[in-house]
This record gives sequence, structure tokens and C-alpha cells, in this order.
Amino acid sequence: MSEFAFELELCAHLERRSDGILARQLGASVADPGGRIVDVVHVEPGPEFDERVAVTGESIPPAAIESAVDTERARHWKDAFDYHPERARRALERALEVGFFERERRNGQEYVRQVTRYPDWIGRIVGIENKPDLGRPGELTAQLRTDVSLALVDAAILATESYVTRAHRNRIPDAVGIWRVHREGDSLEIEVVREPAPLPVEEPGIEPIAARPGRTDVAVVSPTDKARARRRLAERAYGKGWRTFELPACRACDPATTEPTLPYCTWTGRIVDAATECGPSCAGYEPAERPAVDLETERERRTPWVAEPGSRTPRQSGLDRFS
Repeated sequence: MSEFAFELELCAHLERRSDGILARQLGASVADPGGRIVDVVHVEPGPEFDERVAVTGESIPPAAIESAVDTERARHWKDAFDYHPERARRALERALEVGFFERERRNGQEYVRQVTRYPDWIGRIVGIENKPDLGRPGELTAQLRTDVSLALVDAAILATESYVTRAHRNRIPDAVGIWRVHREGDSLEIEVVREPAPLPVEEPGIEPIAARPGRTDVAVVSPTDKARARRRLAERAYGKGWRTFELPACRACDPATTEPTLPYCTWTGRIVDAATECGPSCAGYEPAERPAVDLETERERRTPWVAEPGSRTPRQSGLDRFS
């Protein structure tokens, strides 16, 4: 099975068992932005999760959250940001667009305030690395070592379909949890081979930034920078979710065969990545309308996330923690 299909099926399975936010392919670096991409991120609800749901279904710009804008009084926008004016302006406009800021004018000057206080909504963050076939590990060991030494997430887990041997365990850092995913027809079952150890998210972290023969350059990341990066990671996960793909515009696409939001292809008999696999070059391709499945609506129906707060009362899914 491809890593893409494995990842989608795992997300669909975890969504049914968890009550938080799931997202795919998110940056989890601090000193080297983009240097580490985590396959799946699960953000468990913190004490004010419902308040976050009520703000907006979009990601709130980190620069807006970190600004001096508050709910008490309106500030002149240029005095509220410790950023280059262009970046500040982009964050300002986005915060206004998603409803986190409101604007007023005084003597031709622009002032802003927060519509609501930014809530304490982020609970435990779990990073999941997907490697269905451990016979082709790639950069797996280095990636997991980075997760442990940086400790940006509260727990790191490896998910695989392979039988996990002692040799595999020896290459996987002890703090990393291990899941073996079993397939039972159209459903998945997770065998917890090893529970993850809590990572020291409130302590300084070590992030590798460059590897050379006989030498690895690292950066020491402060707890303050980690806390800021964790909030950015959680916000990105909240706005993005895991359904970031399109269903194929092909007659062979039958998502209802397995799960309505998964791009299942009856011609190949598996989940496909429409962006890279579907089209006239595929022998089984037959042009057709995309399946009438609204991925955003499905996310809203199945999770606590609400696309447009105020339109309805958010539902809470099951309270089981999967790890």
C-alpha cells in the first residue's frame, strides 16, 4: 500500500475514535522551517476548546495572536505588531477576514482590537509518522530522532503495517511509540506495540539543521520558541484538517465503497492520489463529474470542528483517546 493511501485510511480511522483535531503533512520545525514535516498531527482538546470552535473554522494568523492587540481597547495597527509592515498588514487583514479582529477608524487612522480573547484550547499534541513498509525506511530514523530531541510534540508515534522486529525497535528511539496497523476487510485495527513516552515540551529542545559527513549542526530551541511553534502547529492543524485532496473526476472513483471521503478507485482497487495518478495517462480513466461529496461538510459532521461558528451547535465525537 502507498504511504498516501495508508495515511488517509489511518486518519479516517483515528477520526472515528478521537475527539480532537487531525491534520496531515504539517511543518514541525522551529529553527529550520520546513526541515521536518510530520505525516499526521493530532491535537487533543484543551480546557477552552469550545471557545476556539466558536471563533472561526479557519487558522488564526500566528502574527495576529502574538501581536499586542487585545480585547480591552483598540490599538493603532502599526503599534500592535513587532513585524515588518507588509507582514503585519497581511496578518491584520487575515485576522479581520476570519473574524478574530475588528476594525475601527479614528481621525482617518486604523485601529484594531480582538473580537474575543484567544482561548487556551490546545491540549496534548501527538505526531504520527507513517511508514507502512519498514523494509523501505528512508529517513525514518533521523526523522524520529529529531522529533524526540526537539520535543515539539508531546508524544511521537510510528505507524506501520510491517511486523516490528527487534532490529526495527533498535533503530527506533525508545521514546517513540509503535503502532502496528492490521487490516480487517475494509476496516483497520491498531495494535499498540509500544506506548509513547511523554516528551519534555516545556524544556529546551535540540533541532538538527544540517548533516555532513561526521558532523551534524544543531540549534538549541528555547521553551518560549517551542511554545510559539506548538501554537502555530495547532492553529495550522485546526484550519487545514486532513482532507486536503480532491476526489478524482473519473467514473472509476467510488468513494462510497469504503468511506465517503476517501478517493477509492474501482479500476485499481485501492485509494489513489488524484493529483498524481489520475487523468488521461491512466488506462482506467473515464472522464466524469467528481463525486458529490463535500469534504468540508463531512469534516464538520464527523468532528467537533465547525466551518462557520454560529450556524449550529458543534457536536463532540467520541471521547476515547487513541494513545
